[in-house]
Amino acid sequence: MPVQSLPIRDSALYVRLLHQYLILLKNYPILTKSVTSGILSAMGNLISQALEAKRKAKEGTPVKEIDISGPARFAIYGLLITGPVSHYFYQLMEVLMPTTVPYCMVKRLFLDRLIFAPAFLLLFFFVMNILEGKSWADFQSKFININYVAVEFRVLFANMVALFWYAYLASVRK
Repeated sequence: MPVQSLPIRDSALYVRLLHQYLILLKNYPILTKSVTSGILSAMGNLISQALEAKRKAKEGTPVKEIDISGPARFAIYGLLITGPVSHYFYQLMEVLMPTTVPYCMVKRLFLDRLIFAPAFLLLFFFVMNILEGKSWADFQSKFININYVAVEFRVLFANMVALFWYAYLASVRK
């Protein structure tokens, strides 16, 4: 008597979710990455608001309710920008620098950190500025180092910001 294959139902939930995600990623790569980016971006904003509320409560400062427009803006950005732009950028990087290219890992890292990351950050501030209904002057004011720090202190300012970024990266790496 032939044995019939049955889907594994006893797998842990995270295994089943990962399996479903991989199927969606294969069948609808851009849509899956976009929706995932939208959800995670919105969750990041919610977590940020919750942490800010917790900090304010500890200080005895009045705590505002969750601003639902924040997660909505981040969801839109993740859905329409982060997902598709990242998808195409990383696909392009694979084509331009396949693993057969000498030092491809270093070249990919430089391309990602020196070209993509700054451009993506600029795009983030620009799109958020639009979604928040703010002016061009508000957009320009986001760039403290260029607009408000005297030229002789810009490297020091950038290094101080980098200090905290490097500390974060070092802690994540462990």
